[in-house]
Amino acid sequence: YPHIGYDLDGKKILKPSQRDQLDEFLKKMDDPNYWRTVVDKVTGKEIILTDEDVDLIEKIQRSQFPEPSFDPNAPYLDIYSHEKMIHPVINRPEPKRRFLPSLWERKKITKLVKLIKAGKIKPIEKPKKPKFYMIWGDSQQNEKLRPRQFIPAPRLRLPGHAESYNPPPEYIPTHNEKKWEESKPDNRRYSFVPTKYSSLRLVPAYPSFIKERFERCLDLYLCPRQTRMRIKVEPDALIPNIPKPRDLQPFPTTEYIVYKGHTGLVRCIAVDNEGAWLASASDDLTLRLWEVSTGRCLKTIVLPGKPMSLSMCPNDNTSLLAVAVEQLVILINHGLGDRLVVMATDSALSSVGEGESHDDNYIEWRDYTTDEYHSGFRLYLEHKKTVQQVTWHHKGDYFASVTGGGGTSAVYIHQLSKRRSQNPFKSPKGLVQKVIFHPSRPFFFVATQTYVRVYNLTKQELTKKLTSGVKWISSIDIHPKGDNIIIGSYDKRLCWFDMDLSTKPYKILRHHRQAIRQVCYHPTYPLFASGSDDGSVIICHGMVYNDLMQNPLIVPVKVLRGHSSVDTLGVTDCTFHPNQPWIFSAGADCLVKLYS
Repeated sequence: YPHIGYDLDGKKILKPSQRDQLDEFLKKMDDPNYWRTVVDKVTGKEIILTDEDVDLIEKIQRSQFPEPSFDPNAPYLDIYSHEKMIHPVINRPEPKRRFLPSLWERKKITKLVKLIKAGKIKPIEKPKKPKFYMIWGDSQQNEKLRPRQFIPAPRLRLPGHAESYNPPPEYIPTHNEKKWEESKPDNRRYSFVPTKYSSLRLVPAYPSFIKERFERCLDLYLCPRQTRMRIKVEPDALIPNIPKPRDLQPFPTTEYIVYKGHTGLVRCIAVDNEGAWLASASDDLTLRLWEVSTGRCLKTIVLPGKPMSLSMCPNDNTSLLAVAVEQLVILINHGLGDRLVVMATDSALSSVGEGESHDDNYIEWRDYTTDEYHSGFRLYLEHKKTVQQVTWHHKGDYFASVTGGGGTSAVYIHQLSKRRSQNPFKSPKGLVQKVIFHPSRPFFFVATQTYVRVYNLTKQELTKKLTSGVKWISSIDIHPKGDNIIIGSYDKRLCWFDMDLSTKPYKILRHHRQAIRQVCYHPTYPLFASGSDDGSVIICHGMVYNDLMQNPLIVPVKVLRGHSSVDTLGVTDCTFHPNQPWIFSAGADCLVKLYS
């Protein structure tokens, strides 16, 4: 049609006149905007494209994003979480029709039931298999009942470059490499000599073809084969179902206070029962007493030698501190806290007479002189060997000491109220590393290099022997309930023992990269920790249930990295606060840190 539409008055709108080829050529030569001019097919008008339109067309032709403000590398917005949530995205209630029986389905089922009763529809019956068959009967019948499963033969190795008639030069052996032909056939790399031919027509017949085919037949005939059923395991079933760390709070997460003052390696630390004072002993031959809340050093005591172990008396009515210094176990009254408790402690020590020992050749109880008395020193027990550890009984009257070198005098149990010392073992089995008292029962745990022996002090007999499976035990601690213990070892392993379950470890954790120096339980919270030479303290959640049928829940929750390694030594000791979910750690970098 010559028109493209009608106007408001109903008159025809004619199409604009079209130019011929000559006019088109002249316009192309004269008009500078001819290259960006397009014709609208609907109206027939000429439209000149703007610079933005031209840029848009060029980006589309180059397969780029047409919108300049669009960022293809923008961060992905995770609208739906990848975690499986409890509640759905849409919690719309179900419609009523989903709970009502369908009218059309009822009519359809009624119709099918009538046809089945009339005999027009017969249900499909499954073929019945015989329950019994003759074992020595006809083989054809047995094959029908028990069909043999076809097992495909293993495939041959595909030929490589060496088998080619025109192999690469590096596969062709030289004159020196041809000596392998003199070796045994089993030691040869190939069963043939790679040879190069100019064309496939010149390749001769393979002389070992029949021999290899025969060996292949022998392998298929004589070598038994069996099919292995592939087990279908869901990926979610391989991941242990453990709670998230944020659901197991509270536990220490951040560094809170740094106790500075020591100039040597901090060997050991101890906290009093109320959690107000902290004691630390270092290789600079000093014992420092700190205020936990402020980090202020309240007292510094100079020791006569290098300290090896430190332990606070758990009795609330005494203010005693036991320190193992070379061949001595020194009892110190730190003098902090209630003045009445400090005075009662001195009066209780002075009321006891001279000490006695079942073996006077090894233990001597001595009082300090007046000059050392003002520094806090009260008693010392002199051993013949270097004391490695000192630990208290939960009542505060007994404490045990461990000396190095083994032998009959490795372990001693001391009674403070009567100043008595006794050797409970005539000949301890193995080199004793650590000892610890049971928190509520008369049991005594003795850890050697690889075993932990549990003795009943009342009956004077061996109750249980725990097999750790590690090379060298370094530390031990017992749960406040007394049914579980943990041990650390120098071969980077932490073992959890459930003594009601087995004499072997219930769990073995290998999350440290270097030797474990100390392990400890929290007195009130379900937490335990381990310090290692890699400078880290790993906090784990360890819940022990009252139900004996439920196993303990062990979940690592936090890794605290605050100490630096010095001469391959990192964290030397760690202990929990008695009331708060805090932990103290001592390191070879002369620092003591509190994490809260």
